Amino acid sequence: MDNSWALLGSVMRGADTPRALTRGTVKRVARFARPHWSRLLVFLVLTVVSAVLAVTTPVLAGKVVDAVVGHQDLPLIIWLAVVIAVLAILDAGLGLAERWQSARIGEGIILDLRVAVFAHVQKLPIAFFTRTRTGALVSRLNNDVIGAQRTFTATLSGLVTNVIQLVLSLAVMVTLSWQVTVFALVLLPIFVLPARRLGRRMAGLQRESAQLNAGMTTQMTERFSAPGATLVKLFGRPRQEVGEFSDRAGRVRDIGVRTAMLTRWFMTSLTLVSALAQALVYGLGGYLAFTGQIAPGTVVALALLLTRLYAPLTALANVRVDVMTALVSFERVFEVLDLDPMIKEPEKPKALPAGGVAVEFEDVRFGYPAADRFSLASLEDVATLDSRGGEEVLHGISFRAEPGQMVALVGSSGAGKSTIASLLPRLYDVDGGAVRLSDVDVRDLDFATLRATVGVVTQDGHLFHDTIRANLSYARPGVTDDEIWAALEQARLGHLVHSLPDGLDTTVGERGYRLSGGERQRLTIARLLLAQPKVVVLDEATAHLDSESEAAVGEALTGALEGRTALVIAHRLSTVRAADLILVVEDGRIVERGTHEQLLALGGRYADLHHTQFDEEPTAVA
Repeated sequence: MDNSWALLGSVMRGADTPRALTRGTVKRVARFARPHWSRLLVFLVLTVVSAVLAVTTPVLAGKVVDAVVGHQDLPLIIWLAVVIAVLAILDAGLGLAERWQSARIGEGIILDLRVAVFAHVQKLPIAFFTRTRTGALVSRLNNDVIGAQRTFTATLSGLVTNVIQLVLSLAVMVTLSWQVTVFALVLLPIFVLPARRLGRRMAGLQRESAQLNAGMTTQMTERFSAPGATLVKLFGRPRQEVGEFSDRAGRVRDIGVRTAMLTRWFMTSLTLVSALAQALVYGLGGYLAFTGQIAPGTVVALALLLTRLYAPLTALANVRVDVMTALVSFERVFEVLDLDPMIKEPEKPKALPAGGVAVEFEDVRFGYPAADRFSLASLEDVATLDSRGGEEVLHGISFRAEPGQMVALVGSSGAGKSTIASLLPRLYDVDGGAVRLSDVDVRDLDFATLRATVGVVTQDGHLFHDTIRANLSYARPGVTDDEIWAALEQARLGHLVHSLPDGLDTTVGERGYRLSGGERQRLTIARLLLAQPKVVVLDEATAHLDSESEAAVGEALTGALEGRTALVIAHRLSTVRAADLILVVEDGRIVERGTHEQLLALGGRYADLHHTQFDEEPTAVA
C-alpha cells in the first residue's frame, strides 16, 4: 500500500505516548503559523481533492466491470476508461502540487523557527552558554524544529486525508454492500492490536538507537576537537577509545538489523491482512454477485476501496498521539524562546558624550543568578536545575578610571577580578550600585554603542574556523585590507601573515589552533585594534604565554592601550607596574588601592604577592 511507511511511523509514534502539552501551546502554534495560512489553506484543499479522487477511482473501476459484464455500449467503457486515466493524471498533478505546497510550508516554518531560536539565543546571558550542552542546543535548531514542521505537513495532511478517505470509503462501501463492509472490518483488530505492540518494540529500539548515536556523536565531537585530540594523545588509551566506539557502533548495527526485520514483519502483516480481507470481499462479494444480490463490478469496487480503508483506520487510532508528538517538538522550541534574556536593551537608550570615556564602578554588588532563571534542565542533561545562586560575590566595589588611564586588578584566583571585568560590557548586570561609562549607566546604553565603546581581550582569545581576514573583519565589517594590515603590523603580526602562502586568506583552524598561543593572542589584539574601542578590558591576556610570546604580546598591547581607558586583570604583576591605579581584590572586596610604589611601601597584600613572584630566597651552601 502506498502509505504503508507513513502508517508504520504513525504506529511507532502511537506506542511512544508523549507528555501532555502545557496550556496555550496550540494557540502559540496557530499564531506562529499565521504567516503561512494562505499556503496552508491551498494545501488542505489539494489534500481533500486528492482524497476524493482516491475513492472515486475504485467506484469507476467497478462501473467498467459492470459495463463489460453486461455487454453495454463500448463507447461507455471507453469513456469510463478515459475518465479513470484523466483522474490518474489529475491525481498525479495534485500530488506534485500538494508536495510543492507541503515543502514550501514545511521549509518556511523551519526557516522561521530556526531564525527565531538563533536570534533569541544570541540574546541569552553568557551564563546560559557556560552551562548548556552545545549539542543539545543545536538539536533544538535541527531535530525539534523539523519535528515541529511535521505538525503542518505530515500530521495535518495525514489527518485530513485519512478522515476524508475513511468517511468516503465507508459511505461508498456501505452503499454498495453493507454485508461485505461489516465482514471486511472483522479482520481490522487482528492487525491493529499486534501492530501497536510491534510499534512499542520499535519505538523502544528507536530510543535506544538515538541514545547510542548521541553517545557516538559526543565521543567524536570531544575526541576530534583539537584540545580533545591532544588529551587523548597525551593520556588516552587508543585501543580502549576504539573499543568503546566499536561497542556503541555494533549495538547500533544490531538495532538496525532488528528494526529492519520488525519493519519487514509489519509490512508483511499489513499486506497479508489486506490480502485476507480482499479474499473475504471476493468470496462473500462473489457469492452475492453470483446470486444476483449485487453487481460484479461492485465486488471489484469494494475490493479496491478496502485498500483505502485499513490504513486510515489504523492511523486515525493514533491521531491524538500523532498530533501530540508533533506538537511536543513545538513546545521544546518554545522552551528555548521563553528563556529570559536577562540582559535587555533599554527602550530609550542614552548617548555617550563625545571624547574620551571614563569608567566608574559605584558601590557595585553582584551575585551570580541561579540556573533556573536562565537555563533548561534538558539542555544541561540534568534531572533538575541547580537552584543555588544569588549569593553576593562582589561587595561594594567602587573605583574610577579617567579617560586614558589604566586601572589594574590583582589578587588571588577566585577573588572576583574577572567578575568585575564582566560587568563593564554587560555580560551580567549588577544587583546593586552602578557601572558607568562617562557618567552614563551601561544599562542605559544600546548594545551597539556598548560594543563599539568597550573592547575585550581574554586569556583564551577565541577565533572562528575561518580565514584571518574573516576573523579580523568580524570586529568591523567592511574594513579594508590596508586597515587589516595596519592592525596586524601594530599587533606585531604583520611579518608572520606576510610569510604565509595564503596571507589574509589563511584559515586559522578550530579556535585558532593552527597558530601558536602568542600568535593567536596577537591576532585577537589586532581584532581589537580594528574595532577601535575607547575602553579596553584585558582579562589575563598574557597568563598562559611563555616569556618570548609575553614580550611580543606586551608590545602589541602597548599600542592597543595607547590613548584608551583600560581595565587590566593580571596575574603577573610585572605587567601592571605602570598602571595609574592598582586595585587589590580579595573575597569580592577592594582591600588595597594605589600605585605600584605606594602599595609596595604599604607592605600589605600587594607586597606579599610581589615578594612571592619576584623575591628569591638565598641558596644555602653546604
